[in-house]
Amino acid sequence: MSEAADILVVDDDAAIRTVVTASLRRAGYSVRSAETLAGMRDELNKRIPALLISDVVLPDGDGLDVVTELASDHPDLPIIVLSAKNTLSTAVRATEAGAFEYLPKPFDLDELAATVARALDRRERVAETPEPAAEEAVPLIGRSPAMQEVYRIIARVVSNDLTVLVSGESGTGKELVARAIHDLGHRRKAPFVALNMAAIPRELIEAELFGHERGAFTGAQARAAGKFEQASGGTLFLDEIGDMPMDAQTRLLRVLQSGEFTTVGGSRTIRANVRIVAATNKNLERLVKENQFREDLFYRLNVVPIALPALRERRQDIPLLARHFLELAAKEGLPRKQLDTSAMALLEAQSWPGNVRELENLMRRATVLGRDDRIGADEIERMLGDAASVAPPVAPQDIEAVVRARLNEIIRTEPSALDQGTLYKRMIGDVEHALFEALLERFDNNQLRTAAALGINRNTLRSKLDKLGIET
Repeated sequence: MSEAADILVVDDDAAIRTVVTASLRRAGYSVRSAETLAGMRDELNKRIPALLISDVVLPDGDGLDVVTELASDHPDLPIIVLSAKNTLSTAVRATEAGAFEYLPKPFDLDELAATVARALDRRERVAETPEPAAEEAVPLIGRSPAMQEVYRIIARVVSNDLTVLVSGESGTGKELVARAIHDLGHRRKAPFVALNMAAIPRELIEAELFGHERGAFTGAQARAAGKFEQASGGTLFLDEIGDMPMDAQTRLLRVLQSGEFTTVGGSRTIRANVRIVAATNKNLERLVKENQFREDLFYRLNVVPIALPALRERRQDIPLLARHFLELAAKEGLPRKQLDTSAMALLEAQSWPGNVRELENLMRRATVLGRDDRIGADEIERMLGDAASVAPPVAPQDIEAVVRARLNEIIRTEPSALDQGTLYKRMIGDVEHALFEALLERFDNNQLRTAAALGINRNTLRSKLDKLGIET
């Protein structure tokens, strides 16, 4: 693609238009801009650009309406969608409309430049997917960078049948992700069937999965269809897959490899027509190393990994979630309640070991036990009943003590360091090294989530890791 490729930028925010236009022109592109749908159509009537970058919400309409038209009339035109309405529904709608990429605001200019280069280089049309679902039908809530990445992955997998492995702590919403993939995909009219491996006795797991014939074992008085048959044409959600016994893992692997199975005690081969979404709150890679989980099954399941962040890792989503749960409770007939500022601040200070599920339960408790329509911090604290979940702040003097100790160590071992003018660089380097290692450990070496938590792009993170000698 020529460096002078023609790019049309559409956004009603003059600051964004100016910054994006200047950045792209510095990169050697020819850039036009518009601030409304009407202005976009005028520019498109003049000539179709090599690339369109458009906001979703424009003063005179929905930018995705034009994206849908262009994807149909000009399938070779790559379109990058920008949006401040950072929800799963927006990401899915952008993908369904035919967008090449969806970037939530605020976005990183380096990431935009890389996306533009990719789009211009590939110029492929995104496959058509089902009609967009209503916003209120989407079960996932959150606009944090970590959730934006989850939305983008979901948007990419709803139109295919790739196996998905969802990982995350208990209560983070793994089944909600599985249901979103099913409800937004082409299998949505077929059954969604869930099976929790941790809740089934070991000796019954195979019968639950594949069904059994009459007389196959004691108590089997009639033939019963297993989850694979019950989910035929739809989605089979295998929850807590890390708790699956090794012998059952072997049989599941054979089904995933061949696409066929037989019932327990049966001989007739049955074709498996399901999409598999598995979930775990365990580190499967560690279980593989400990010979507690089959390596070949892990790779069969881990085709598209989705890592769900813990609630404490996306605190900015807590107000959204809290209000959402209060509204749901009101719709179910419980008293309508609101949280005051002090209550919301207290919620954001919690460590939430039970994650989103714990927050939902607390909000339901608040609607029933709250004395007034407006709930304050004192009532939230009383309902929590245990302040142990509040994340203890690190005392400033503790940080100072660490800095002083490190500084004294450098001076003691290298007295000449005081005269070299490098102390600031060395101390900042030590802090960065510790910070990056701690975050990488928290996110299981996921660089994208680490970069998002730091507020930098992944390329910058990689450069820093190389400079600091940190291996992942």
